[in-house]
Amino acid sequence: MKPDIEIAQSASIQPIVNIAKQLNIPEDDLELYGKYKAKLPLKLIDEKKVKKANLILVTAITPTPAGEGKTTTSIGLAQALNKIGKKTTVVLREPSLGPVFGIKGGAAGGGNAQVIPMEDINLHFTGDLSAIEKAHNLLSALIDNNMQLKEGNLGLDPRTVEWKRVMDMNERALRDIVIGLGGPKQGVPRETGFNITAASEVMATLCMAKDLKDLKKRLGNIFVGYTYDDKPIFARDLKAEGAMTVLLRDAIKPNLVQTLEGNPAIIHGGPFANIAQGTNTIIATKMGMSLSDYVVTEAGFASELGAEKFFNIKSQNGDLKPNAVVIVATIRALKYHGGAKLADLQNEDLAALEKGFENLDKHIENMSFYGFKPVVAINKFSSDTDVEIELLKKHCDALSTTVVLNDSWAKGGDGAIELAERVVEAVSDCPTCFKTLYKLDWSFEDKIEAIATKMYGAKNVEYSIKAKNKLKKITELGFGNMAVCIAKTQKSLSDDAKKKGRPRDFTVKIRDVEVSSGAGFIVPIAGTIMRMPGLPSKPSAEKIDIDENGNITGLF
Repeated sequence: MKPDIEIAQSASIQPIVNIAKQLNIPEDDLELYGKYKAKLPLKLIDEKKVKKANLILVTAITPTPAGEGKTTTSIGLAQALNKIGKKTTVVLREPSLGPVFGIKGGAAGGGNAQVIPMEDINLHFTGDLSAIEKAHNLLSALIDNNMQLKEGNLGLDPRTVEWKRVMDMNERALRDIVIGLGGPKQGVPRETGFNITAASEVMATLCMAKDLKDLKKRLGNIFVGYTYDDKPIFARDLKAEGAMTVLLRDAIKPNLVQTLEGNPAIIHGGPFANIAQGTNTIIATKMGMSLSDYVVTEAGFASELGAEKFFNIKSQNGDLKPNAVVIVATIRALKYHGGAKLADLQNEDLAALEKGFENLDKHIENMSFYGFKPVVAINKFSSDTDVEIELLKKHCDALSTTVVLNDSWAKGGDGAIELAERVVEAVSDCPTCFKTLYKLDWSFEDKIEAIATKMYGAKNVEYSIKAKNKLKKITELGFGNMAVCIAKTQKSLSDDAKKKGRPRDFTVKIRDVEVSSGAGFIVPIAGTIMRMPGLPSKPSAEKIDIDENGNITGLF
Protein backbone atom coordinates (compact mmCIF):
# COMPACT_ATOMS: atom_id res chain seq x y z
CA MET A 1 0.00 0.00 0.00
CA LYS A 2 1.15 3.57 -0.67
CA PRO A 3 2.62 5.71 2.14
CA ASP A 4 0.08 7.83 4.02
CA ILE A 5 1.15 11.07 2.37
CA GLU A 6 0.75 9.61 -1.15
CA ILE A 7 -2.72 8.35 -0.27
CA ALA A 8 -3.64 11.80 1.05
CA GLN A 9 -2.16 13.60 -1.96
CA SER A 10 -4.01 11.38 -4.43
CA ALA A 11 -7.37 11.82 -2.70
CA SER A 12 -10.22 13.68 -4.33
CA ILE A 13 -10.51 16.63 -1.96
CA GLN A 14 -13.72 18.68 -1.94
CA PRO A 15 -13.97 22.45 -1.50
CA ILE A 16 -14.58 23.14 2.18
CA VAL A 17 -17.82 24.95 1.34
CA ASN A 18 -19.24 21.57 0.26
CA ILE A 19 -18.24 19.97 3.55
CA ALA A 20 -19.87 22.85 5.41
CA LYS A 21 -23.14 22.21 3.52
CA GLN A 22 -23.27 18.71 5.03
CA LEU A 23 -23.47 20.42 8.43
CA ASN A 24 -25.92 23.08 7.23
CA ILE A 25 -23.37 25.85 7.77
CA PRO A 26 -24.02 28.91 5.55
CA GLU A 27 -21.07 29.85 3.37
CA ASP A 28 -21.10 33.36 4.83
CA ASP A 29 -20.28 31.88 8.26
CA LEU A 30 -17.04 30.34 7.01
CA GLU A 31 -13.71 32.10 7.44
CA LEU A 32 -11.84 30.54 4.54
CA TYR A 33 -8.15 29.62 4.70
CA GLY A 34 -7.80 28.76 1.04
CA LYS A 35 -10.12 26.25 -0.67
CA TYR A 36 -9.90 23.38 1.79
CA LYS A 37 -9.78 24.83 5.32
CA ALA A 38 -12.07 27.16 7.23
CA LYS A 39 -12.62 28.51 10.70
CA LEU A 40 -16.06 28.34 12.29
CA PRO A 41 -17.69 31.12 14.34
CA LEU A 42 -18.57 30.31 17.95
CA LYS A 43 -22.17 31.40 17.37
CA LEU A 44 -22.78 28.00 15.74
CA ILE A 45 -22.60 26.30 19.16
CA ASP A 46 -26.09 25.39 20.40
CA GLU A 47 -26.18 24.07 23.97
CA LYS A 48 -29.59 22.44 23.44
CA LYS A 49 -28.24 20.43 20.52
CA VAL A 50 -25.11 19.58 22.50
CA LYS A 51 -27.23 17.85 25.13
CA LYS A 52 -29.02 15.77 22.47
CA ALA A 53 -25.92 14.66 20.54
CA ASN A 54 -23.97 11.46 21.20
CA LEU A 55 -20.32 11.78 22.25
CA ILE A 56 -17.95 8.83 21.66
CA LEU A 57 -14.45 8.79 23.16
CA VAL A 58 -11.65 6.78 21.56
CA THR A 59 -8.82 5.81 23.93
CA ALA A 60 -6.21 3.04 23.90
CA ILE A 61 -4.01 0.60 25.73
CA THR A 62 -0.60 1.80 26.95
CA PRO A 63 1.40 3.13 23.96
CA THR A 64 4.35 1.22 22.53
CA PRO A 65 6.90 1.93 19.79
CA ALA A 66 4.81 -0.40 17.61
CA GLY A 67 1.96 2.14 17.49
CA GLU A 68 -1.73 1.73 18.27
CA GLY A 69 -3.60 3.88 15.72
CA LYS A 70 -6.03 5.85 17.87
CA THR A 71 -6.44 8.69 15.37
CA THR A 72 -6.77 6.25 12.48
CA THR A 73 -9.49 4.39 14.40
CA SER A 74 -11.31 7.63 15.28
CA ILE A 75 -11.39 8.76 11.66
CA GLY A 76 -12.30 5.31 10.35
CA LEU A 77 -15.12 5.03 12.90
CA ALA A 78 -16.50 8.44 11.91
CA GLN A 79 -16.39 7.46 8.24
CA ALA A 80 -18.18 4.20 9.03
CA LEU A 81 -20.86 5.89 11.12
CA ASN A 82 -21.62 8.17 8.18
CA LYS A 83 -21.80 5.14 5.90
CA ILE A 84 -24.50 3.54 8.09
CA GLY A 85 -26.54 6.74 8.05
CA LYS A 86 -25.43 8.46 11.26
CA LYS A 87 -24.61 12.14 10.81
CA THR A 88 -21.14 12.19 12.34
CA THR A 89 -18.22 14.58 12.76
CA VAL A 90 -14.79 13.55 13.99
CA VAL A 91 -13.22 16.12 16.35
CA LEU A 92 -9.46 15.91 16.87
CA ARG A 93 -6.46 17.79 18.24
CA GLU A 94 -4.01 19.75 16.11
CA PRO A 95 -0.57 18.17 15.58
CA SER A 96 2.48 19.77 17.19
CA LEU A 97 5.54 20.37 15.01
CA GLY A 98 7.68 18.79 17.76
CA PRO A 99 6.45 15.22 17.18
CA VAL A 100 6.01 15.83 13.44
CA PHE A 101 9.76 16.51 13.09
CA GLY A 102 10.65 14.21 15.99
CA ILE A 103 9.22 10.70 16.24
CA LYS A 104 5.72 10.57 14.76
CA GLY A 105 6.25 12.33 11.44
CA GLY A 106 2.58 13.36 11.35
CA ALA A 107 -0.67 13.01 13.25
CA ALA A 108 -3.54 13.04 10.78
CA GLY A 109 -4.49 9.37 10.84
CA GLY A 110 -3.20 6.78 8.41
CA GLY A 111 -3.91 4.71 5.33
CA ASN A 112 -7.49 5.24 4.16
CA ALA A 113 -8.54 6.82 7.45
CA GLN A 114 -6.98 10.27 7.33
CA VAL A 115 -7.96 13.91 7.57
CA ILE A 116 -6.93 16.17 4.70
CA PRO A 117 -5.24 18.34 3.51
CA MET A 118 -2.73 16.23 5.42
CA GLU A 119 0.35 18.41 4.80
CA ASP A 120 -1.42 21.59 5.91
CA ILE A 121 -2.80 19.98 9.07
CA ASN A 122 0.64 18.70 10.09
CA LEU A 123 2.54 21.87 9.12
CA HIS A 124 1.35 25.16 10.66
CA PHE A 125 -2.30 24.55 9.66
CA THR A 126 -4.22 27.80 10.34
CA GLY A 127 -1.61 29.23 12.70
CA ASP A 128 -3.31 28.36 16.00
CA LEU A 129 -0.20 26.97 17.69
CA SER A 130 1.81 29.96 16.53
CA ALA A 131 -0.76 32.32 18.08
CA ILE A 132 -0.69 30.36 21.35
CA GLU A 133 3.10 30.52 21.35
CA LYS A 134 3.05 34.30 20.81
CA ALA A 135 0.43 34.91 23.51
CA HIS A 136 2.41 32.80 25.98
CA ASN A 137 5.70 34.52 25.20
CA LEU A 138 4.07 37.96 25.40
CA LEU A 139 3.33 37.23 29.06
CA SER A 140 6.94 36.08 29.49
CA ALA A 141 8.18 39.38 28.07
CA LEU A 142 5.83 41.41 30.28
CA ILE A 143 7.02 39.54 33.37
CA ASP A 144 10.69 40.25 32.71
CA ASN A 145 9.95 43.81 31.64
CA ASN A 146 8.12 44.54 34.90
CA MET A 147 11.03 43.27 36.97
CA GLN A 148 13.28 45.72 35.07
CA LEU A 149 11.07 48.77 35.65
CA LYS A 150 11.68 51.46 38.25
CA GLU A 151 8.12 52.83 38.06
CA GLY A 152 5.25 50.36 38.14
CA ASN A 153 7.43 47.52 39.39
CA LEU A 154 5.21 45.02 41.19
CA GLY A 155 8.07 43.74 43.32
CA LEU A 156 7.93 40.28 41.75
CA ASP A 157 10.51 37.94 43.25
CA PRO A 158 12.24 36.29 40.24
CA ARG A 159 12.99 33.21 42.33
CA THR A 160 9.26 32.46 42.50
CA VAL A 161 8.51 32.83 38.78
CA GLU A 162 7.96 29.42 37.17
CA TRP A 163 6.48 30.76 33.94
CA LYS A 164 8.77 29.66 31.11
CA ARG A 165 8.81 30.49 27.44
CA VAL A 166 7.54 28.05 24.80
CA MET A 167 8.26 26.97 21.24
CA ASP A 168 6.60 24.35 19.05
CA MET A 169 9.67 22.22 18.57
CA ASN A 170 11.57 19.48 20.40
CA GLU A 171 14.67 21.25 21.76
CA ARG A 172 16.26 19.74 24.85
CA ALA A 173 19.02 22.39 24.94
CA LEU A 174 16.44 25.00 25.99
CA ARG A 175 14.99 23.11 28.96
CA ASP A 176 17.11 25.07 31.45
CA ILE A 177 18.67 28.41 30.56
CA VAL A 178 19.81 31.67 32.16
CA ILE A 179 18.48 34.98 30.84
CA GLY A 180 19.20 38.64 31.55
CA LEU A 181 22.96 38.43 31.20
CA GLY A 182 25.02 41.28 29.78
CA GLY A 183 24.50 44.08 32.26
CA PRO A 184 21.72 46.07 33.99
CA LYS A 185 20.05 47.13 30.73
CA GLN A 186 19.56 43.53 29.59
CA GLY A 187 17.11 42.50 32.29
CA VAL A 188 17.24 40.69 35.62
CA PRO A 189 19.47 37.59 35.47
CA ARG A 190 17.55 34.47 36.44
CA GLU A 191 17.15 30.81 35.66
CA THR A 192 14.28 29.83 33.40
CA GLY A 193 13.74 27.64 30.32
CA PHE A 194 11.44 26.58 27.50
CA ASN A 195 8.52 24.14 27.35
CA ILE A 196 6.99 22.83 24.15
CA THR A 197 3.94 24.83 23.03
CA ALA A 198 1.64 21.84 23.57
CA ALA A 199 2.57 22.06 27.28
CA SER A 200 1.79 25.79 27.49
CA GLU A 201 -0.77 26.87 30.04
CA VAL A 202 -2.15 29.16 27.33
CA MET A 203 -2.82 26.05 25.23
CA ALA A 204 -4.52 24.37 28.20
CA THR A 205 -6.50 27.52 28.92
CA LEU A 206 -7.70 27.91 25.33
CA CYS A 207 -8.88 24.31 25.40
CA MET A 208 -10.95 24.92 28.55
CA ALA A 209 -12.48 28.28 27.55
CA LYS A 210 -16.14 28.51 26.52
CA ASP A 211 -15.91 31.81 24.58
CA LEU A 212 -13.71 34.88 24.06
CA LYS A 213 -14.88 36.59 27.27
CA ASP A 214 -14.20 33.48 29.32
CA LEU A 215 -10.80 33.07 27.65
CA LYS A 216 -9.80 36.62 28.60
CA LYS A 217 -10.85 36.07 32.22
CA ARG A 218 -8.96 32.78 32.39
CA LEU A 219 -5.81 34.33 30.91
CA GLY A 220 -5.98 37.04 33.55
CA ASN A 221 -6.15 34.31 36.22
CA ILE A 222 -2.79 32.80 35.23
CA PHE A 223 -0.55 32.71 38.30
CA VAL A 224 2.87 34.28 37.73
CA GLY A 225 4.67 34.24 41.11
CA TYR A 226 5.01 36.03 44.44
CA THR A 227 6.33 39.43 45.43
CA TYR A 228 9.14 39.75 47.94
CA ASP A 229 6.50 40.17 50.66
CA ASP A 230 4.70 36.98 49.53
CA LYS A 231 1.82 38.60 47.66
CA PRO A 232 0.55 36.50 44.70
CA ILE A 233 0.84 38.07 41.25
CA PHE A 234 -1.40 37.09 38.33
CA ALA A 235 -1.33 37.95 34.62
CA ARG A 236 -4.12 40.48 35.24
CA ASP A 237 -1.79 42.41 37.59
CA LEU A 238 0.51 42.87 34.59
CA LYS A 239 -2.47 43.94 32.46
CA ALA A 240 -1.55 41.11 30.08
CA GLU A 241 -4.88 39.39 29.44
CA GLY A 242 -6.25 41.90 26.91
CA ALA A 243 -3.31 41.74 24.51
CA MET A 244 -3.00 37.96 24.96
CA THR A 245 -6.65 37.54 24.01
CA VAL A 246 -6.17 39.77 20.96
CA LEU A 247 -3.46 37.38 19.74
CA LEU A 248 -5.88 34.47 20.21
CA ARG A 249 -8.95 36.08 18.64
CA ASP A 250 -8.80 33.74 15.62
CA ALA A 251 -7.14 30.77 17.32
CA ILE A 252 -10.22 30.31 19.54
CA LYS A 253 -12.30 29.40 16.46
CA PRO A 254 -12.37 25.69 15.50
CA ASN A 255 -11.02 24.53 12.15
CA LEU A 256 -13.15 22.63 9.63
CA VAL A 257 -11.51 20.14 7.26
CA GLN A 258 -12.53 16.71 5.88
CA THR A 259 -11.74 13.02 5.95
CA LEU A 260 -10.56 11.09 2.89
CA GLU A 261 -14.18 10.07 2.31
CA GLY A 262 -15.46 13.65 2.38
CA ASN A 263 -16.89 13.62 5.91
CA PRO A 264 -16.60 16.68 8.15
CA ALA A 265 -13.72 16.88 10.60
CA ILE A 266 -13.08 19.59 13.20
CA ILE A 267 -9.52 20.02 14.44
CA HIS A 268 -8.71 22.40 17.28
CA GLY A 269 -6.27 22.66 20.18
CA GLY A 270 -3.37 20.35 20.87
CA PRO A 271 -2.27 19.73 24.48
CA PHE A 272 -0.26 16.57 25.15
CA ALA A 273 -1.87 14.06 27.53
CA ASN A 274 1.29 13.18 29.46
CA ILE A 275 1.88 16.79 30.53
CA ALA A 276 -1.51 18.47 29.96
CA GLN A 277 -5.16 17.45 29.45
CA GLY A 278 -4.60 15.75 26.10
CA THR A 279 -7.82 16.56 24.27
CA ASN A 280 -9.20 19.09 21.81
CA THR A 281 -11.01 22.22 22.96
CA ILE A 282 -14.35 22.18 24.73
CA ILE A 283 -15.45 24.64 22.04
CA ALA A 284 -14.58 22.21 19.21
CA THR A 285 -16.35 19.29 20.84
CA LYS A 286 -19.48 21.35 21.45
CA MET A 287 -19.28 22.68 17.89
CA GLY A 288 -19.29 19.14 16.54
CA MET A 289 -22.16 18.15 18.84
CA SER A 290 -24.15 21.21 17.71
CA LEU A 291 -23.77 20.28 14.04
CA SER A 292 -23.98 16.45 14.16
CA ASP A 293 -25.90 13.65 15.82
CA TYR A 294 -22.69 11.78 16.65
CA VAL A 295 -19.22 13.08 17.51
CA VAL A 296 -16.16 10.85 17.60
CA THR A 297 -13.23 12.29 19.52
CA GLU A 298 -10.01 10.99 21.01
CA ALA A 299 -7.86 11.67 24.05
CA GLY A 300 -4.08 11.35 23.97
CA PHE A 301 -2.19 8.21 24.94
CA ALA A 302 -3.98 5.59 27.07
CA SER A 303 -7.01 5.48 29.34
CA GLU A 304 -5.16 6.40 32.54
CA LEU A 305 -3.90 9.61 30.94
CA GLY A 306 -6.02 11.09 28.12
CA ALA A 307 -9.32 9.41 28.97
CA GLU A 308 -8.98 10.16 32.69
CA LYS A 309 -8.38 13.83 31.93
CA PHE A 310 -11.12 13.91 29.30
CA PHE A 311 -13.64 12.70 31.86
CA ASN A 312 -12.47 14.44 35.04
CA ILE A 313 -11.23 17.74 33.61
CA LYS A 314 -12.86 18.42 30.26
CA SER A 315 -16.23 16.71 30.75
CA GLN A 316 -16.64 17.86 34.34
CA ASN A 317 -15.81 21.50 33.55
CA GLY A 318 -17.52 21.58 30.15
CA ASP A 319 -20.71 19.84 31.32
CA LEU A 320 -20.25 17.12 28.70
CA LYS A 321 -21.88 13.69 28.99
CA PRO A 322 -19.96 11.06 26.98
CA ASN A 323 -22.09 8.14 25.76
CA ALA A 324 -19.60 5.42 24.75
CA VAL A 325 -15.92 4.49 24.84
CA VAL A 326 -13.73 2.64 22.34
CA ILE A 327 -10.39 1.16 23.48
CA VAL A 328 -7.91 0.69 20.63
CA ALA A 329 -5.61 -2.31 20.92
CA THR A 330 -3.21 -3.97 18.52
CA ILE A 331 -1.84 -7.49 18.48
CA ARG A 332 1.67 -6.03 18.13
CA ALA A 333 1.39 -3.74 21.14
CA LEU A 334 -0.07 -6.46 23.34
CA LYS A 335 2.82 -8.78 22.44
CA TYR A 336 5.25 -5.99 23.34
CA HIS A 337 3.59 -5.63 26.75
CA GLY A 338 3.87 -9.39 27.09
CA GLY A 339 7.65 -9.26 26.77
CA ALA A 340 8.22 -9.66 23.03
CA LYS A 341 11.05 -7.61 21.55
CA LEU A 342 10.22 -4.82 19.11
CA ALA A 343 12.12 -6.56 16.32
CA ASP A 344 10.08 -9.75 16.80
CA LEU A 345 6.55 -8.30 16.78
CA GLN A 346 5.95 -9.43 13.20
CA ASN A 347 6.21 -13.04 14.35
CA GLU A 348 3.32 -15.02 15.81
CA ASP A 349 3.80 -15.27 19.59
CA LEU A 350 0.76 -16.51 21.46
CA ALA A 351 2.54 -16.66 24.82
CA ALA A 352 3.60 -13.00 24.69
CA LEU A 353 0.17 -11.99 23.41
CA GLU A 354 -1.61 -13.77 26.25
CA LYS A 355 0.72 -12.24 28.82
CA GLY A 356 0.07 -8.80 27.35
CA PHE A 357 -3.69 -9.12 27.87
CA GLU A 358 -3.32 -7.85 31.44
CA ASN A 359 -2.53 -4.38 30.09
CA LEU A 360 -5.76 -4.36 28.09
CA ASP A 361 -7.64 -5.72 31.11
CA LYS A 362 -6.56 -2.74 33.21
CA HIS A 363 -7.77 -0.25 30.62
CA ILE A 364 -11.12 -2.03 30.38
CA GLU A 365 -11.34 -1.86 34.18
CA ASN A 366 -10.46 1.83 34.10
CA MET A 367 -13.46 2.63 31.93
CA SER A 368 -15.77 0.81 34.35
CA PHE A 369 -14.93 3.46 36.98
CA TYR A 370 -16.76 5.95 34.72
CA GLY A 371 -19.76 3.70 34.13
CA PHE A 372 -18.77 2.37 30.71
CA LYS A 373 -18.52 -1.07 29.13
CA PRO A 374 -16.05 -0.19 26.39
CA VAL A 375 -15.90 -1.57 22.87
CA VAL A 376 -12.43 -2.96 22.12
CA ALA A 377 -11.28 -2.18 18.58
CA ILE A 378 -8.50 -4.43 17.28
CA ASN A 379 -6.63 -2.15 14.91
CA LYS A 380 -5.56 -4.66 12.25
CA PHE A 381 -2.02 -4.96 10.90
CA SER A 382 -0.91 -7.22 8.04
CA SER A 383 1.34 -9.21 10.41
CA ASP A 384 -1.58 -10.25 12.64
CA THR A 385 -2.38 -13.95 12.28
CA ASP A 386 -5.87 -15.44 12.44
CA VAL A 387 -4.86 -17.45 15.48
CA GLU A 388 -3.68 -14.34 17.34
CA ILE A 389 -6.85 -12.41 16.49
CA GLU A 390 -9.03 -15.30 17.60
CA LEU A 391 -7.13 -15.59 20.90
CA LEU A 392 -7.71 -11.91 21.65
CA LYS A 393 -11.39 -12.17 20.74
CA LYS A 394 -11.86 -15.15 23.05
CA HIS A 395 -10.17 -13.27 25.87
CA CYS A 396 -12.53 -10.29 25.47
CA ASP A 397 -15.53 -12.61 25.20
CA ALA A 398 -14.52 -14.18 28.53
CA LEU A 399 -14.60 -10.69 30.06
CA SER A 400 -18.05 -10.03 28.50
CA THR A 401 -16.43 -7.18 26.59
CA THR A 402 -17.47 -6.35 23.03
CA VAL A 403 -14.54 -6.74 20.63
CA VAL A 404 -14.41 -5.88 16.92
CA LEU A 405 -11.73 -6.13 14.24
CA ASN A 406 -11.10 -2.68 12.73
CA ASP A 407 -9.57 -2.57 9.24
CA SER A 408 -10.11 1.10 8.46
CA TRP A 409 -6.42 1.71 7.68
CA ALA A 410 -6.72 -0.55 4.65
CA LYS A 411 -10.41 -0.14 3.80
CA GLY A 412 -11.47 3.24 5.20
CA GLY A 413 -15.03 3.44 6.50
CA ASP A 414 -15.88 0.06 5.01
CA GLY A 415 -13.32 -1.54 7.31
CA ALA A 416 -15.04 -0.15 10.43
CA ILE A 417 -18.71 -0.87 9.71
CA GLU A 418 -19.04 -3.52 12.41
CA LEU A 419 -17.23 -1.23 14.87
CA ALA A 420 -19.69 1.55 14.06
CA GLU A 421 -22.66 -0.78 14.61
CA ARG A 422 -21.33 -1.96 17.97
CA VAL A 423 -20.67 1.65 19.04
CA VAL A 424 -24.25 2.66 18.18
CA GLU A 425 -25.44 -0.24 20.32
CA ALA A 426 -23.18 0.90 23.17
CA VAL A 427 -24.63 4.41 22.95
CA SER A 428 -28.18 3.02 23.06
CA ASP A 429 -27.40 0.70 25.98
CA CYS A 430 -25.86 3.41 28.14
CA PRO A 431 -27.21 6.91 27.40
CA THR A 432 -26.60 8.24 30.93
CA CYS A 433 -23.95 5.94 32.41
CA PHE A 434 -21.20 8.53 32.74
CA LYS A 435 -19.87 9.47 36.17
CA THR A 436 -16.64 11.16 37.23
CA LEU A 437 -13.89 9.59 39.31
CA TYR A 438 -13.81 12.42 41.85
CA LYS A 439 -15.64 15.59 42.81
CA LEU A 440 -14.01 18.98 42.51
CA ASP A 441 -14.62 19.77 46.17
CA TRP A 442 -12.42 16.86 47.32
CA SER A 443 -8.97 17.69 48.71
CA PHE A 444 -6.08 17.58 46.23
CA GLU A 445 -4.60 14.59 48.04
CA ASP A 446 -7.85 12.65 47.72
CA LYS A 447 -8.15 13.48 44.01
CA ILE A 448 -4.54 12.43 43.33
CA GLU A 449 -4.96 9.22 45.32
CA ALA A 450 -8.13 8.30 43.40
CA ILE A 451 -6.31 8.71 40.08
CA ALA A 452 -3.14 6.92 41.17
CA THR A 453 -4.78 3.94 42.88
CA LYS A 454 -7.74 3.41 40.55
CA MET A 455 -6.40 4.50 37.15
CA TYR A 456 -2.74 3.52 37.51
CA GLY A 457 -3.19 0.63 39.95
CA ALA A 458 -0.72 2.07 42.47
CA LYS A 459 -0.70 0.99 46.11
CA ASN A 460 -0.07 4.54 47.40
CA VAL A 461 1.24 8.04 46.68
CA GLU A 462 4.32 9.73 48.12
CA TYR A 463 5.02 13.47 48.02
CA SER A 464 8.29 15.33 48.18
CA ILE A 465 8.46 18.12 50.75
CA LYS A 466 8.46 20.59 47.85
CA ALA A 467 5.25 19.07 46.44
CA LYS A 468 3.53 19.15 49.84
CA ASN A 469 4.40 22.79 50.32
CA LYS A 470 3.17 23.63 46.82
CA LEU A 471 -0.20 21.94 47.47
CA LYS A 472 -0.55 23.91 50.70
CA LYS A 473 0.22 27.22 48.97
CA ILE A 474 -2.12 26.49 46.06
CA THR A 475 -4.94 25.73 48.49
CA GLU A 476 -4.22 28.97 50.36
CA LEU A 477 -4.54 30.85 47.06
CA GLY A 478 -8.17 29.68 46.93
CA PHE A 479 -7.69 27.07 44.20
CA GLY A 480 -8.64 24.02 46.24
CA ASN A 481 -11.63 23.15 44.02
CA MET A 482 -9.61 22.82 40.84
CA ALA A 483 -9.18 19.58 38.92
CA VAL A 484 -5.99 17.51 38.88
CA CYS A 485 -3.90 16.95 35.73
CA ILE A 486 -1.07 14.57 36.62
CA ALA A 487 2.01 14.75 34.40
CA LYS A 488 3.60 11.32 34.04
CA THR A 489 5.15 9.02 31.48
CA GLN A 490 2.84 7.65 28.81
CA LYS A 491 4.96 4.51 28.42
CA SER A 492 3.65 2.76 31.52
CA LEU A 493 0.59 2.63 33.73
CA SER A 494 3.02 3.53 36.52
CA ASP A 495 5.30 6.57 36.75
CA ASP A 496 8.27 4.42 35.67
CA ALA A 497 8.58 4.13 31.88
CA LYS A 498 10.37 0.78 32.19
CA LYS A 499 7.43 -1.03 33.79
CA LYS A 500 5.45 -2.67 30.98
CA GLY A 501 2.22 -4.66 31.06
CA ARG A 502 0.22 -4.13 34.24
CA PRO A 503 2.52 -3.04 37.09
CA ARG A 504 1.38 -3.77 40.64
CA ASP A 505 2.37 -2.75 44.17
CA PHE A 506 4.16 0.40 43.08
CA THR A 507 4.26 3.87 44.61
CA VAL A 508 3.53 7.01 42.60
CA LYS A 509 6.01 9.70 43.58
CA ILE A 510 4.91 13.32 43.19
CA ARG A 511 8.09 15.40 43.06
CA ASP A 512 6.59 18.80 42.26
CA VAL A 513 3.29 20.56 41.65
CA GLU A 514 2.50 23.38 39.23
CA VAL A 515 -0.68 25.41 39.06
CA SER A 516 -2.51 26.13 35.80
CA SER A 517 -5.00 28.57 37.29
CA GLY A 518 -6.06 29.85 33.89
CA ALA A 519 -7.00 26.37 32.73
CA GLY A 520 -8.50 25.50 36.10
CA PHE A 521 -6.33 22.64 37.26
CA ILE A 522 -3.12 21.79 39.09
CA VAL A 523 -0.33 19.71 37.56
CA PRO A 524 1.30 17.24 39.96
CA ILE A 525 4.52 16.01 38.32
CA ALA A 526 5.23 12.31 38.79
CA GLY A 527 8.52 10.59 38.13
CA THR A 528 10.97 12.18 35.70
CA ILE A 529 8.54 13.46 33.07
CA MET A 530 9.77 16.55 31.15
CA ARG A 531 7.74 19.27 29.46
CA MET A 532 10.22 19.90 26.66
CA PRO A 533 10.92 16.74 24.62
CA GLY A 534 14.17 16.09 22.80
CA LEU A 535 14.69 14.80 19.29
CA PRO A 536 15.42 11.09 18.78
CA SER A 537 18.68 9.81 17.28
CA LYS A 538 17.01 9.70 13.86
CA PRO A 539 14.47 12.55 13.74
CA SER A 540 11.58 12.34 11.28
CA ALA A 541 12.80 15.72 10.01
CA GLU A 542 15.61 13.89 8.17
CA LYS A 543 13.02 12.16 5.95
CA ILE A 544 10.79 15.17 5.24
CA ASP A 545 11.55 16.97 1.98
CA ILE A 546 10.04 19.08 -0.81
CA ASP A 547 10.72 19.12 -4.55
CA GLU A 548 10.96 22.02 -6.99
CA ASN A 549 7.21 21.84 -7.60
CA GLY A 550 6.33 22.14 -3.92
CA ASN A 551 5.41 18.46 -3.42
CA ILE A 552 6.12 17.33 0.13
CA THR A 553 7.41 13.85 0.95
CA GLY A 554 8.31 12.05 4.17
CA LEU A 555 5.27 12.88 6.29
CA PHE A 556 3.62 9.71 7.58
